[in-house]
Amino acid sequence: MTIEKKAEGGLLKLKVSGRLDTMTAPELENVIKENLNGAEKLVLDFKDLEYISSAGLRVVLGARKAMGNGAFSVCNLCSDVREIFDITGFSDIITIE
Repeated sequence: MTIEKKAEGGLLKLKVSGRLDTMTAPELENVIKENLNGAEKLVLDFKDLEYISSAGLRVVLGARKAMGNGAFSVCNLCSDVREIFDITGFSDIITIE
């Protein structure tokens, strides 16, 4: 998994590529925690994300909660990842752009 970080103004955008699973989820969680200060909006760009496990979903949910009243969304889901969001109900509680 690779994570590209882009911060401008109050927007923090993290582009996640590869697989978000038990082995890689802690890395994304740490990047979010380390960079969340001052962010008014967090966007996780999953354009190049091939797979997400329950551990990855936990990190997504934790990021949403960490934003509190701030804006949070995910974008550019491939069909496989979108299907996982739909089956688990995440598409009902997470803003998908």
